Amino acid sequence: MKRAIAHMDLDTFFVSCERLKNSSLIGLPLIIGGGDRGVVASCSYETRYFGVRSAMPIKMALKLCPDAKVIKGDMEYYSNMSHTVTEIIQEKAPVLEKASIDEFYMDLSGMDKFFGCYQWATEIADSVTQNTGLPISFAVSTNKTVSKIGTGESKPTGKLEIQEQQVKPFLNPLSIKKIPMVGNVTFQLLSRIGVRTIQTLSEMPVEVLHQLIGKNGLELWKKANGIDETPVIPYSERKSISTENTFSQDTIDITGIKSILSGMVEQLCFQLRKEKWLTSVVVIKIRYSNFDTETKQCRIPYTSSDHTLLRYVLDLFNKVYTRRIRIRLVGVKFTGLVHGCHQMNLFEDTEELMNLYQAMDKIKLRFGNMSVGRASGFLT
Repeated sequence: MKRAIAHMDLDTFFVSCERLKNSSLIGLPLIIGGGDRGVVASCSYETRYFGVRSAMPIKMALKLCPDAKVIKGDMEYYSNMSHTVTEIIQEKAPVLEKASIDEFYMDLSGMDKFFGCYQWATEIADSVTQNTGLPISFAVSTNKTVSKIGTGESKPTGKLEIQEQQVKPFLNPLSIKKIPMVGNVTFQLLSRIGVRTIQTLSEMPVEVLHQLIGKNGLELWKKANGIDETPVIPYSERKSISTENTFSQDTIDITGIKSILSGMVEQLCFQLRKEKWLTSVVVIKIRYSNFDTETKQCRIPYTSSDHTLLRYVLDLFNKVYTRRIRIRLVGVKFTGLVHGCHQMNLFEDTEELMNLYQAMDKIKLRFGNMSVGRASGFLT
């Protein structure tokens, strides 16, 4: 059976959500982000014409496009809209993978027996727009890489089908930047030796690519040749990461417990960012000395930011710890995970704070999880 993988992406998702709330914003150059010292979380096509892009400092974006309107953004609203879209797609797609807050993969293999995979994907996309008002683009092809590139080429609000015999002609003239795993460093490296199109990259010897960029050389060569066997992983809200701490002696030292919770949150957040996850549900668990166990959870806007999640964890702890009994165990769990590249809360965090997190993550990756951390996370 031939594979048929659809990739769907909500067009300028945060911008589109804001325009749903306020139709007067339609057609205006918009930047979604967190104030003068923040960074661009999302931007409209009207601003992209001037060179504005995501993760750019807002000050720089306003120099490029002075007429742009800056909106702080409402991550809770965007998260709720994302959940709504997910539910609509889940009702119709046989296998769904939620790749990020605004991006989805579907395995439609075998659906051509009915009335065609492209038509099936069209109905799903139309259903999303009809029920939410959000614009969405998609592409259907033989694998995840080609369909994702196809969606990018079809935007805005585009629909594209790339059949097996069309894959190479479709990919060949495109820039190597279009390949999902090609970042700026790889692009600059390959550009210096004259490799700028996917066709040129696909014709390179694998051994040369391996020497240039290491173990990812083979994977990059495969993608350039339209080869990707990665499966669509069924989406599940049950995905989670968690940690627990059982005290050597039952304790009622609340300051000490909160310090331990701070350290636990920091380590879990580092794991989220390292594996490129965002969480939307926080769960806290306590076990008293008499072995009674209580848990409390809350749904939150997608994030992987330490200080944001610590705030929710400590708030839940204050709500769940209602008895003056010694505590035997505390646990923290983050669930409702989706893959996402917005690793920080771009609406609250300044560029300096984001740089601090990135620097700390680099130190932890090199020297270990406990090499650096918040003072509040270490017991004295």
